[in-house]
Amino acid sequence: MTIEIKCDNFEPKDVFECGQCFRWNREENGSYTGVFNKYVLNVEKKDGKIIFTGNCNSIEEIKNYFDLSRDYKSIINKLETVDDNLKNSISYGKGIRILNQDLWETIISFIISANNNIPRIKGIIERISKAYGEKIEFESKEYYAFPTPKQLSKASVEDFRKLGLGFRDERVFETTRKIASGEFDLNKLYEISTSDAREKLLELAGVGPKVADCILLFSDLKRFDVFPIDVWVRRVINELYIHNPDENKVSKKEIQKLADEKFGALQGIAQQYLFYWKREA
Repeated sequence: MTIEIKCDNFEPKDVFECGQCFRWNREENGSYTGVFNKYVLNVEKKDGKIIFTGNCNSIEEIKNYFDLSRDYKSIINKLETVDDNLKNSISYGKGIRILNQDLWETIISFIISANNNIPRIKGIIERISKAYGEKIEFESKEYYAFPTPKQLSKASVEDFRKLGLGFRDERVFETTRKIASGEFDLNKLYEISTSDAREKLLELAGVGPKVADCILLFSDLKRFDVFPIDVWVRRVINELYIHNPDENKVSKKEIQKLADEKFGALQGIAQQYLFYWKREA
């Protein structure tokens, strides 16, 4: 199955390399292949069109996952007026589009991401999917869907340790148990405010403020009014706006205040442009 969609503000490299997802890998021809839900998809841009090739026959599911119905042009027009830093970052990463990733998968993925690097995060998620997820065969290759809470609840702390989770093993085990048992209801998060949803997420083992904000922004909860702050973001914001000689003295409170005042309800998207620009360029 191949679906072609004309879409502005979509560049596969920008989408898949900006730090929001871990199941997409670059092919030699510059396209990306990955797994979302129970589908395998290859994504390529040619002659201004996005070409999706895979085992997903639903154009609606593809449009939803890649957030293709959202008017990024108007978002960019609004953010470009903030200042030259943001304007330059958008010019570099204007193909970024924030995905609607499955909430459960995003929670576990970003717990795994704590104090970790992207190749290692990808490897752990791949091993978890292979051990507990459903096998998907596509073009004579085997892929694996991310396991459901019920499937992953079969794993013990020791099993997670063997898969290379390190200190995160107990946290993933505890959070999986809580969600699989129904003790923590993911559906409630869709119905409440961003601040309330953040508070709820902080009840989960392994979820601190930065991980909570990543979950809110990068999952299908789609909260653009959060500004995940890590070492990179602190460095970027200090370099561009705060100019403290010692970046370690810049508090998260100071950064959050700046984000609220400068970027408002679109601060999550602004963060992605700034982070990607300074890291890549």
